[in-house]
Amino acid sequence: MDKIPMTRSGYAALERELGDLKSRERPAIIRQIAEAREHGDLSENAEYHAAREKQGFIEGRIKELESILSRAEVIDTAKLTGSVKFGAIVHVVDEDTDDERTYQIVGEAEADIERGLLNIRSPLARALIGKDVGDSVEVTTPGGQRSYEILAIRYE
Repeated sequence: MDKIPMTRSGYAALERELGDLKSRERPAIIRQIAEAREHGDLSENAEYHAAREKQGFIEGRIKELESILSRAEVIDTAKLTGSVKFGAIVHVVDEDTDDERTYQIVGEAEADIERGLLNIRSPLARALIGKDVGDSVEVTTPGGQRSYEILAIRYE
């Protein structure tokens, strides 16, 4: 099985989610299913079917998280320096709009663009890898061609 690169904080967040699913969500859904069963005929019991569907989602997510965490390769980004690589926090400016953004390049399992966590497999991350402050990169995005200049790189 392939190792999954991950930051310490990303690994900890997935561990917290797994713990929450096992200790809080799973027992709660089991109680909901038991209560719905008490209402009689299961074939027409919407509560029961909704609870079973949610249970399937929870169990699937637990299996997914266990698989990801078992294959995780935690990379200590605080020890890294230099050009952009996994774990880098990169401050860029869109050369067309002057819009500045900061991204951290992370593994696929912890990526969340809304929080500035950029999937290492994304076009922008792939373009940034190996570049230094002052470099410009051209990226083909779903919205078209974009140019970004790297303003700063740091590791935590």
